[in-house]
Amino acid sequence: MWTPTKLREHLAARPALLLYFKNDHCAPCVALRPKVKELVERHFPRVEMLVIDTLAHPELAGEFQVFANPTLLVFFEGKEYIRKSKYVSLPELEKEIGRLYNLVFEQE
Repeated sequence: MWTPTKLREHLAARPALLLYFKNDHCAPCVALRPKVKELVERHFPRVEMLVIDTLAHPELAGEFQVFANPTLLVFFEGKEYIRKSKYVSLPELEKEIGRLYNLVFEQE
């Protein structure tokens, strides 16, 4: 089980992480999640994706100032670079992640 402290530590230890905040009473959350998962797995294999239920873990939503579902937060090297809420364009998300992904992982 994640606590705010454990999640922050996990985040700091990863080069790239996507937090997907959702709840199962949110139709866009349910519809978007598999598409985002496929996008990450197919194009950005070094990005870890964690799904957080805001109803089960309101303390995590509060820690990351998430006020709507779905909300996607993308971190590179522990810093938040992308925040998307409610209506998410997958092509736009892919382009934004891709630019940062290439900067972080091309240098290795």
